[in-house]
Amino acid sequence: MALRGRTILRIGAVIVALGVLGWKHYHGMQVPAADAPVLPVPVSTTVSVPAAPRTWQLGSLSLSACELHHPDSGLSSAAWCTNFEVPENRADPGGRKIRLKLAVIRAGAQLASKDVVVFLAGGPGQAATESWAAVAPALEPLVAHRHVLLLDQRGTGSSNPLDCKDAQDSGDDRADYAADKLRSQAEHCLAQLRTHADPRYYTTTAAVQDLEDVRKALGSPSFDLVGVSYGTRVAQQYAMRHPEGVRSIVLDGVVPNSLVLGEDFAQNLDQALKAQFARCTEDADCKRRFGDPYQTLYQLRDALRANPHQVSFRDPQSYQSVQRMLSEGSLASVVRMFAYSPATAALLPLSIDAAARGDVGPLLGQAKLLSGDLADNMDSGMQYSVICSEDADLLAPRPQDAHTILGNRMIEAFQTVCPAWPKGDRPADFHAPLKTDKPVLLLSGQYDPVTPPRYGDEVAAGLGDVRHLMLTGQGHNVIAAGCTPKLVKQFIERLEPKALDASCLQRLRPTPMFIDFNGASP
Repeated sequence: MALRGRTILRIGAVIVALGVLGWKHYHGMQVPAADAPVLPVPVSTTVSVPAAPRTWQLGSLSLSACELHHPDSGLSSAAWCTNFEVPENRADPGGRKIRLKLAVIRAGAQLASKDVVVFLAGGPGQAATESWAAVAPALEPLVAHRHVLLLDQRGTGSSNPLDCKDAQDSGDDRADYAADKLRSQAEHCLAQLRTHADPRYYTTTAAVQDLEDVRKALGSPSFDLVGVSYGTRVAQQYAMRHPEGVRSIVLDGVVPNSLVLGEDFAQNLDQALKAQFARCTEDADCKRRFGDPYQTLYQLRDALRANPHQVSFRDPQSYQSVQRMLSEGSLASVVRMFAYSPATAALLPLSIDAAARGDVGPLLGQAKLLSGDLADNMDSGMQYSVICSEDADLLAPRPQDAHTILGNRMIEAFQTVCPAWPKGDRPADFHAPLKTDKPVLLLSGQYDPVTPPRYGDEVAAGLGDVRHLMLTGQGHNVIAAGCTPKLVKQFIERLEPKALDASCLQRLRPTPMFIDFNGASP
């Protein structure tokens, strides 16, 4: 889950160049008959090989060979793509139509399995086709025998995106969640969207129906749903509405249906920071170097609350001097971003200590590398359409969170924007726990600051054929960590979650805390 631009695909993302997957055509040599004359072959003759077909019929869909470009690199992945048209408002099928971008990573085997793996991206606001490069290492073992479906959820990527990047990029500190600024951004965003979209129809429920329509167009295969973060909400909602379409479910960074998005983000972050910083205070070298990082963080927060100010640091990409307002809100934003990944969380004590001493370069410079241009990965209007329709009316500030590093900022932000944001319908049972007899594999990271392991435990408690794996030392989204890709492959192939031998995960360890920028102590 990545609200207000905190996205795991920006944190520790693994970018790979994938080889072309598709049918291989073999052309045997023609052997002449015994009585056939042997004709001389001119030296200049060139033997031409027919080009591989550039279209592929899958169900009723005609797909064309394409490349999926990652927005932050020159790399791309071979795929087969088409546009899939759906009504924007299903209650008005004669009204505006929107085109959804659909891509299939084609199985390597000539005879692929009948079931299809479906990757459901996080956010809300991430696009499956743009996120493929980050998740490919985890799902690549499955591509040998299974097609992988990537459908940009309506409002994301190339599926009529609710893209409001101009409304967000005002050049000042977006992390402060100032009410007047948020209202202005939302109004600006809505003005842009009215030309091509009605935000009421860009909810999880609408996306689930889109996915079912795609399944029918593909010939009604059974789906192996792989949801990451917010994508786990989409997977559970699909399984509730269309159980006949589901063969198996993998949920990584589990969001229980009962969860109100934003409700306990502050608590989750605080608990993750305490657990991570306890590792430092329990290590003699780390404690000698940094004392109590948790205490230092809150001392820095209090100082910035009293005196927010402009700071300068060198951009690690352009090497130009950059000025930014450092405030209580921006500190919370950056710390939350660091906490997603074991590698960046290991830098937090060092970076916080440096900032407390007046050197903000390590903290803000690394944050710049992690975030980059967030508008390339997230569609803010999509986030508002989902949360304002599905969660906002259930949110309320929590007094117990007021003094945490994140506080009630995110809840207050949604309460500021959502009253004016057009809202779609929410089914009466939307927040009901998932009940299914399908095999389910749940994945959680020990130090996940967004979807902690207790969320996975909550979902598992209501299921029968389920296994919940908690990965030691890991953060948010763990499907690519250690031997997890092998376990996911075995699960989808055998559909026996309780029989999985997950002993290989015991080799995972937390990333050692950095004592200096050369790394951890010996």
